[in-house]
Amino acid sequence: MTKYGIIGYPLGHSFSKGFFTEKFARESIDAQYLNFEIPDVAMLPDVLRNNPELRGLNVTLPHKQAVIPLLDEMSEEAKEIGAVNVIRIRDGRLKGFNSDIIGFTNSIKPLLMPHHKKALILGTGGASKAIRVGLNRLGIEWTYVSRSLGEGMLTYADLTPKLMQDYTVIVNCSPVGMFPKVDAAPAIPYELLSPQHLLFDCVYNPEETLFMKKGREQGATVKNGLEMLHLQAVASWDFWNE
Repeated sequence: MTKYGIIGYPLGHSFSKGFFTEKFARESIDAQYLNFEIPDVAMLPDVLRNNPELRGLNVTLPHKQAVIPLLDEMSEEAKEIGAVNVIRIRDGRLKGFNSDIIGFTNSIKPLLMPHHKKALILGTGGASKAIRVGLNRLGIEWTYVSRSLGEGMLTYADLTPKLMQDYTVIVNCSPVGMFPKVDAAPAIPYELLSPQHLLFDCVYNPEETLFMKKGREQGATVKNGLEMLHLQAVASWDFWNE
């Protein structure tokens, strides 16, 4: 039986396992999807050796960048982003891809209006790298916002009324507000939001984060990361089988 799976640590409840197990059953695909909870990416060769039927892997935290030296090749998008979340295994060779950019751009694109010219990216972790490249592809100027001062980025204290008026797209790439810490939200000045703003949260659990709720209360358009997750999972399947 052909196998697919995901590497990460910790994995907990894996969206990917549920998604693909359901897909395989629905489409009568003779395949199995497994969780490989490995704390160190150096354990990947053991996973491959013990599962010779593996044809593809998803990659999640904390391995999206650490896995790169173990790959034989990478797609152009993965190189540009500097992170990998999909690996195709073929004839013993590993090729890395990034499907986060596909999920994000296809999910946010229908909501974009002509006045959405500038975006704030909240957080500088792995997810933000794909979002940055996705915004570039969509022709949207972006700026990072971080809790600590860094070169070429803003802090939350820098978010003035003028800046908030100019940056009408706000993408939360941080885990703030994710279950179980649902009472937290990124420290942006929500009172400065308007119906001109679009708030996109990469978090999908809970369905409506506090970030989204506060934005909606100001009339902003809001969306969570669930469709993005579905779209990147579909893209994973395409990469594995192209």
